[in-house]
Amino acid sequence: MLNDEICILRDKLNKSIEQGDDYKIIYQLSIELDELIAQYYDNLKNNKEKLILTTS
Repeated sequence: MLNDEICILRDKLNKSIEQGDDYKIIYQLSIELDELIAQYYDNLKNNKEKLILTTS
């Protein structure tokens, strides 16, 4: 599920920051996390639109 993927990647990013990993690694993880979050909100929006259409 997308929520689980977001949590796992967020934890991975936080650990990477805490360990002082290379900036490129942290930046890449951050981009991946941003993309998952964007997908999550797109899914919410699409589901809301479907709900509105079916109840109209």
